[in-house]
Amino acid sequence: MTHYVALLRGINVGGITITMADLADTVRSLGHTGVKTVLASGNLVFDSDETDAATLKSGLERLLSDTFGYEAWVVLLTRDALAAAVEDYPFDDLDGWHSYVLFGSDPAMLDELLTAAPTLDPADDRVVPGDGVVYWQVRREVGIKSPFSSLSAKTRYKASTTNRNLRTLRKILDLPG
Repeated sequence: MTHYVALLRGINVGGITITMADLADTVRSLGHTGVKTVLASGNLVFDSDETDAATLKSGLERLLSDTFGYEAWVVLLTRDALAAAVEDYPFDDLDGWHSYVLFGSDPAMLDELLTAAPTLDPADDRVVPGDGVVYWQVRREVGIKSPFSSLSAKTRYKASTTNRNLRTLRKILDLPG
């Protein structure tokens, strides 16, 4: 049995509303166990006998799309991989800054996003590569208006990337399981 974390992109924003109870029930219908949600922004943990992550990801996306009537995008990782990404976060916790990890299901998309990093102003945006992730820290005053935020929000990245702030990731890891 593998303990997975599914990070869903684009739910409970832009008119796509899914209750966490409905989300959990839908994932349970696939036979997964230990299903829990964290916050209302598409953070899901569960246990599965499925060892092929690509099969599991595509099955989740298909089921969510069919059940809730939207184009579902899931970034799937193991709890251990999430714990390693959080543990390896390279930036200090600074007042006035938000700390994020950008996850991707397509390494080429993460690499493409990283090519923009040398042009960023480190007084506002800090971006460095991690193991299968991109670490990002942005000055709170700049927030979603930062160049990296604008870049990562482009349509071309929606199907394969999603980000979470470090506080949310720690809440996910704090769940028993």
